[in-house]
Amino acid sequence: MSMTRGEGSLFDFDKMDLSQEPPQAEPARQYYFMAKCRKWVENFKQENGRIPTSCVTTFGCQMNARDSEKLRGILREIGYAEGTEDEADFVIYNTCTVRENANTRVYGRLGQLKPRKKKNPHMMIGLCGCMMQELEVVEKLKKSYRFVDIIFGTHNIYKFAELLSTRLESERMVIDIWRDTDKIVENLPNQRKYGFKSGVNIMFGCNNFCSYCIVPYVRGRERSRDPQAIVEEIKRLTADGVSEVMLLGQNVNSYGKTLDTPMTFAGLLQEIEKIDGLYRIRFMTSHPKDLSDELIEVMGNSKKICKHLHLPVQSGSTDILTKMNRRYTKEQYLGLVERIRKAVPDISLTTDIIVGFPGETEADFEETLDVVRRVQYDSAFTFIYSKRTGTPAAVMENQVPKEVIKNRFDRLLKEVQSIAAKACAVHEGTVQEVLVEDICGHDPKMVTGRLSNNLLVHFYGGKELIGAYVDVLLKECRGFYYIGEMKGTAL
Repeated sequence: MSMTRGEGSLFDFDKMDLSQEPPQAEPARQYYFMAKCRKWVENFKQENGRIPTSCVTTFGCQMNARDSEKLRGILREIGYAEGTEDEADFVIYNTCTVRENANTRVYGRLGQLKPRKKKNPHMMIGLCGCMMQELEVVEKLKKSYRFVDIIFGTHNIYKFAELLSTRLESERMVIDIWRDTDKIVENLPNQRKYGFKSGVNIMFGCNNFCSYCIVPYVRGRERSRDPQAIVEEIKRLTADGVSEVMLLGQNVNSYGKTLDTPMTFAGLLQEIEKIDGLYRIRFMTSHPKDLSDELIEVMGNSKKICKHLHLPVQSGSTDILTKMNRRYTKEQYLGLVERIRKAVPDISLTTDIIVGFPGETEADFEETLDVVRRVQYDSAFTFIYSKRTGTPAAVMENQVPKEVIKNRFDRLLKEVQSIAAKACAVHEGTVQEVLVEDICGHDPKMVTGRLSNNLLVHFYGGKELIGAYVDVLLKECRGFYYIGEMKGTAL
């Protein structure tokens, strides 16, 4: 017998009557289609003498990574085994479209899959995620990539089993793209990458419309999950061995505004902190314009919220920030940083910075360097401005020449790396608590863990430490990571 926990009841695949019409209510409807797909998998196994394999490849942000876990969870319930992209019977690309070269990469990968698909008629290809929300992309796929089997977007990930069932029955391309939605479906399967930590969506979509960003157009308007549903999900995760959660949203600081009974993000954090067995709480991304004094106070008083805040500044120039539609000034951002550091003195601050936004002058760029020097970031993700078709910035005048952008980018990177090396080194010689995450990629005799402030540390240890909290002496800082030595026993 195979059972999967659903919303308030157990869904028993073996007892589902597939001769009946599918339920209308979610998630029962999707479990019905999972059961139908399971029948197809059983037939495949009998005909081919093996279990079909699938591979979900993720492009883009942590929201996409979390969506991919849901896709893998549904595929697992259907009966697929995980395989490699080179050999899988079902390849799914969960796409990103923040930069146009991300689209080019996907087309290139599809071109590589075409000959394989021709040799293996049973092979299927699925495309989902942000790139699929662009009308011109779907038209191009319909015209030039007819060998793709399933195309869906960001709003109907939960319908994956239903779309797959439709494809298996019709044997033709299935396209299901929604322009927007206010629907949130709870209690569907997911397959986590790690047993001890997990991402948790607290909201979807974005209302900010930064002038350079395509996200609001492909992810839709903000909608927040019910706080009780979030708390219950985290309780289930902790019961399953998770000790650290990453709360995910395009702008977590605006959580709760769309709820029937509004709740602040700070209020949600206080409820999550009460959960037994939960040890660490992380969150991203925080928009500076919505980061409240209430949230700063909660962070300062918390025993579980990690000492790390990712606070994208994008530019240090108030003039450029206005053109970006960021809705804060340089002075307001610096004032916010000052209040955060006062409440949480040992916090690690990281950021995103765009170089070469249309109209950026040398004086504007110097303002960005000034912010970097004054804030002293532990690390910064630096980006060369990428003109994104469909955004207001793409048609702005005074696009900055590439050679000027390259010069500024190199100068910024040098400044960021110099400051970050000093900022990270302050912990050298101290003993810190580390959550061990994996075997070190550079030395299999070592493990890699993460401090509360998000810095990595490598130290000698075995795979039995993965998922444990250990005290580690930080012996040597090597820029963005430490070489350490374990002290005491694992928790």
